[in-house]
Amino acid sequence: MKQSKKDFIGFIMIIINSIMLFIISNNYLLRIGYEIKIPIILCIICFLLLNIYPSLLTKKLYDKNLKRIRDGYRLLIIFLVNIFMDILFYLISYYKYQIDFKVLLINLIVLIIGLGIVFWNGIIRSYIYSKQLGIRYRVIGILLSLIPIVHIIMLIKIIKICFEEVEFENDKIIINLERKDKEICKTKYPILFVHGIFFRDFTNFNYWGRIPDELIKNGATIFYGNHSSSLSVKDSAKEIADRIKEIVDRTNCKKVNIIAHSKGGLDSRYAISNLGMDKYVATLTMINTPNHGCQFAEYLLNKAPVGLKEKVASTYNHALKKLGDKNPDFIAGVTDLAFDKVEKLNKKMPSSNKVYYQEFGSILKKARGGRFPLNLTNNFVGLFDGRNDGLVGEESFQLDENYKLIEAPFNRGISHGDVIDLNRENIKGYDVREFYVQLVSDLKKKGF
Repeated sequence: MKQSKKDFIGFIMIIINSIMLFIISNNYLLRIGYEIKIPIILCIICFLLLNIYPSLLTKKLYDKNLKRIRDGYRLLIIFLVNIFMDILFYLISYYKYQIDFKVLLINLIVLIIGLGIVFWNGIIRSYIYSKQLGIRYRVIGILLSLIPIVHIIMLIKIIKICFEEVEFENDKIIINLERKDKEICKTKYPILFVHGIFFRDFTNFNYWGRIPDELIKNGATIFYGNHSSSLSVKDSAKEIADRIKEIVDRTNCKKVNIIAHSKGGLDSRYAISNLGMDKYVATLTMINTPNHGCQFAEYLLNKAPVGLKEKVASTYNHALKKLGDKNPDFIAGVTDLAFDKVEKLNKKMPSSNKVYYQEFGSILKKARGGRFPLNLTNNFVGLFDGRNDGLVGEESFQLDENYKLIEAPFNRGISHGDVIDLNRENIKGYDVREFYVQLVSDLKKKGF
């Protein structure tokens, strides 16, 4: 009840601030045209307070950046409200009361300066601190800023995105604070994240987005595979096996719970079945892993000219060596994702009865709903693999009966990148961070 009251007061404060800005920016017209005397010094003080503290008496936020975003979109709301109020006020002043045009013009100059300061104050805060606007909306906002009416619609969109971001992120902070002492993700064995092909575990750009931090807040202990970006399944499995033994020896944790994405699932399966890791792995959770390969990958490998494949491989291998890979092998990595090759590998890596396996998969329902680059590949992959996540077909995910399709209550769907929070995007109907919190919490409940 107290929180709702604060929200209501916040709404009232927007109205009060909007009226205050209207009076401040139209002070000259009110003084000369309507003979309403408002002290200029008071207007200046109120204007400064409005721009510095646009969110007074509103509900508590638990993050400074969220406060800055809220201040930003609140200023933009006040700006929009004043635009409509000022248009109406000018029409009344000119046609009904026939205020002198010169007075209107002088007031207009003051008005534009005042509204301009409020607008830029709001938009700069929103652009700097919002994470959900992304490059797309920032660029679109700039490109459409000079188109009448359209720029108003775009501004409303920016306000909406920032508002939803603040509400969503603040609620997540509250949830984590409320359950912090429960440590629902403090599993018996630590979590080992194993990435997929074409990525590395970079220090400054986490392959798993905001997921690890969310798990740590809820008690999890996290490690990363730190393996190469592209090798054959066999060679990647060797690196993962070495990493597992390193973690077990260093921490004496005895076993690990592996959460693997994409090809990382195949690499982990091979390490468990062929390199003796079944005694060091308690569970293997595979996220969008092509357990039955990719038909489109096989098609490209067979149809692409040899010269093109060699050129792409050479460029990739050279670039990834500079980023830390010792001996990346683009062709070997891609080849082991092809349908026929995975079917052969499956015969060599049967599931171990010592390890708990589970698989999850997702579908990108509409290509235009996803983010680059998987929105570009979705339709092409669909020609060979049917319904897919932008890279892997739905029929390839399931290894055994312990499989679940990640469903989202909207038409967009969930892409191969969305399931690892690649774009750090808050997707309506699918909280990727909470999905992993519940996944790891379930492992804890099962005794792992």
